Amino acid sequence: MLPVNQTYAQFSDTAFESAYIIYVLALILSLVYYVKQQGIIDARREQTRVSELVGAGGSADVDTDLPDDIADGVLADEDLAKREETARKLANMTQSLMWLGVMVHLVSVVMRALSASRFPFGNLYEYILMVTLFAMIGAVLILQRPQFRVVWPWILTPMLALLFYGGTQLYSDAAPVVPALQSFWFPIHVSSVSIGASIGIVSGIASLLYLLRMWQPKGKEKGFFGAVAKPLPSGKTLDNLAYKTAIWTVPIFGLGIILGAIWAEAAWGRFWGWDPKETVSFITWVLYAGYLHARATAGWRNTNAAWINILALVTMIFNLFFINMVVSGLHSYAGLN
Repeated sequence: MLPVNQTYAQFSDTAFESAYIIYVLALILSLVYYVKQQGIIDARREQTRVSELVGAGGSADVDTDLPDDIADGVLADEDLAKREETARKLANMTQSLMWLGVMVHLVSVVMRALSASRFPFGNLYEYILMVTLFAMIGAVLILQRPQFRVVWPWILTPMLALLFYGGTQLYSDAAPVVPALQSFWFPIHVSSVSIGASIGIVSGIASLLYLLRMWQPKGKEKGFFGAVAKPLPSGKTLDNLAYKTAIWTVPIFGLGIILGAIWAEAAWGRFWGWDPKETVSFITWVLYAGYLHARATAGWRNTNAAWINILALVTMIFNLFFINMVVSGLHSYAGLN
């Protein structure tokens, strides 16, 4: 068993902290962009309303023929164009920071693996490090389209919370894994489950936003939640995002479960033992598969299917924290080892 390279381990920790700071900066920029989009949408709608008033009244000049309270609230086309350009720059800066954050995050994972000469899944801290990396990679690829840039605050907030908790409460020094995990099945099984889970997180968040958008339709937003929902894409766009990501979640996550069963037969002499994490992982997969089925079934395609996807997300989070940290089992980290 090779000794731990403390230099690589320290470099991994530094890269983790750097990636976290970069993600925080990206979150701040994305929030500023989100707020600016709210103002731009309000300005566009006010312009449309004024155009309709002018059209209804015949030829009119905005500065002289409209009431002062309306005319004062209308932005000139040039001012609106400047706002939109500023918002685009913020969105591009956010995207650039996210790419940088993902690369530094990846360096942290690679250095962690090199420090212990093994795949970085030996404890719950490393598992969270990997799941968040896969989620960020998936998000940065999916959210490149301009219409999805407003989704960044909704992705970054839970990811940063997860990284903060992992880095402060679950951190473990780099060390060799127990003999039971020294198998070639280890990286294959856990990687498949982690990739599937990370994509599932993005899918679940998209379904949450879809429900918010359906509750606050475009152009009919009201109150605080209406203001929050205003910059979001249409419900159809968010629903398609949730569906297309879930299409990847089901086979990849399912493959991870199957590979785990094969490894269990080789290690413990049985394919399935109803271990708590095995059971909840299977339930999670069934829920994601159920979501896809409901999404293709008449009468279930809208909010009903979305609720199933959200339930799958909740089950996955329950599996990550409660099953891993509280319940004792062959897969759990109840002792945070």
